[in-house]
Amino acid sequence: MTDTNGMLAGKAVMITGASSGIGEAAARLFAAEGAAVLLMARREKNLRQLAEEIKESGGRAEVSVGDISVAEDVRRAVAATQEHFGALDAAFNNAGYAGDDLSPLHELDQAVFDRTMDVNVRGTWNCLRTQIPVMLEAGKGAIVNTASTAAMVATGAPVPYVAAKHAVLGMTRAAAAEYAAHNIRINTLVVGTTRTEMIEQVVDAKPELEQAFVARQMQKRMADPVEIAQAALWLCSDRSSFSTGSALAVDGGLTSN
Repeated sequence: MTDTNGMLAGKAVMITGASSGIGEAAARLFAAEGAAVLLMARREKNLRQLAEEIKESGGRAEVSVGDISVAEDVRRAVAATQEHFGALDAAFNNAGYAGDDLSPLHELDQAVFDRTMDVNVRGTWNCLRTQIPVMLEAGKGAIVNTASTAAMVATGAPVPYVAAKHAVLGMTRAAAAEYAAHNIRINTLVVGTTRTEMIEQVVDAKPELEQAFVARQMQKRMADPVEIAQAALWLCSDRSSFSTGSALAVDGGLTSN
């Protein structure tokens, strides 16, 4: 049931990559904490089922199917948030792409690089470029972009993914500096290995990778998606009012090593 005294009570929040994993966990959590959530992803069936489940639990949720690498899809999602809920108070730009090809750089297909950059870099750009004008008009807002430990160190992930997440971190910091005076806070989550659908597919194909994924993390385990969603909740809420331009590590201690 929606908490009318929750951390996001009365706020309208757009969530990308909401059809599974961290995005799905955030959608459920944000709605339970009082937010009206606009769910964006490419998989319509998953989105509509999630929205119905949130509504059945007493929450508010609407759907906008689309790909964040397509500017018009993002524009439509932002417009839908305003249309359904009358505002866009916060955004969790969580959609990302890593792929499952772990080949060395010189053996990776060009299409892998292109798709990785399109989703992670162009997609984040599309979101910021479309969300910020709405928040400027409102005079306030909070945006959280999902990065990765790959934004800080070479994690063993494919080179295009490491490069893309470095770009997301840099874009966040630069945008935060530009819009801080306008009462718009923009932060990044530095996410460690999380048990998402994407990671499960990689581990299913190569079980030996599970140990490698957590070896450098102090806690020696993967995160549950809701653990990442809890950090995003704080950054989207007014409780993080003095946080902007930050790279909040939710990584089991990896970047502290």
